[in-house]
Formats: sequence, C-alpha cells, structure tokens
Amino acid sequence: MSDTEKAPRETRSRYPRLVPLATRWGDNDVYGHVNNVVYYAFFDTAVNGILVEAGALDIADGLVIGLVVETGCRYFAPVAFPDALTAGVRVARLGRSSVRYEVAIFAPDSDEAAAQGHFVHVYVDRTTRRPVPLPREFRSVLIGLMRDHPAAYP
Repeated sequence: MSDTEKAPRETRSRYPRLVPLATRWGDNDVYGHVNNVVYYAFFDTAVNGILVEAGALDIADGLVIGLVVETGCRYFAPVAFPDALTAGVRVARLGRSSVRYEVAIFAPDSDEAAAQGHFVHVYVDRTTRRPVPLPREFRSVLIGLMRDHPAAYP
C-alpha cells in the first residue's frame, strides 16, 4: 500500500471490542509522550487479554500459542501518562492458523485514533512451533471480532 493509499484514521465505532488500557510513568519518553514501542505492548495486552478473558488462550499451559510474524503502526496524535486509554480491537483476516488483528489506540474523550496498527499471529503448537489449525474456541471468539461480522457494529 503506498502512502497515498493508507487507511484513513479510524473511529471507535469501527471496532467491535473496546479495552481500557492504563498508561504507566515509564511509558513516556524524553519528549513527554508515550514512546512508539509501547504501542506494540498495548496491542498485545488488548488482544491477549480478550483471548484469556474468553477462555480461548491459556498462556501458561495451553497447547497452542500465537507467534507474531508481522506488525505495523501509524501515529496520528500523542498520548502521555497519566492518560487512561482505550484500545479498539477487530479481526481483519482469519485464516486456518493465522489471524490479522487491527488495533487502534484512543485518547480519553477522543473518537479518532491516536494510533492504529496491526499484527499477524500464526498459531503454533507450543512444543514443535509448527502451525496448527485454530482451535474451535479461538475461532469462535475471533469471528465475533471480525470487522465484517454482522454483530460487530451497531
């Protein structure tokens, strides 16, 4: 995708799941805003939190784990500690063993994304690290997060 074809800045209503996120003192950099690498931790926290909460992901003992194979993020507006942020989460693509998650970070009282990005998980066997089909409980949760799912938007 070229620079002129980049996705527009998203709004909260485009995400079927909103997750509260707390900023920490150490998230700010010397420029007084949340450092760019912290956004990737926000993405991981929001997505994996949803999966754990739904009982689909057992991070300590589950047979299947997700490995990140691709990431990207665009930044529109700064956020800083002590902002109470919100992550919008949706599934853009659901494959046999992979998922493309799209996540946006929203500042308090803002309907437009301060940043938005994506990452792709390939789900693998914990021991062999070989791709495996997504378990039924994963697939069920992920279908509910799909951006084109009829129940995803009001």
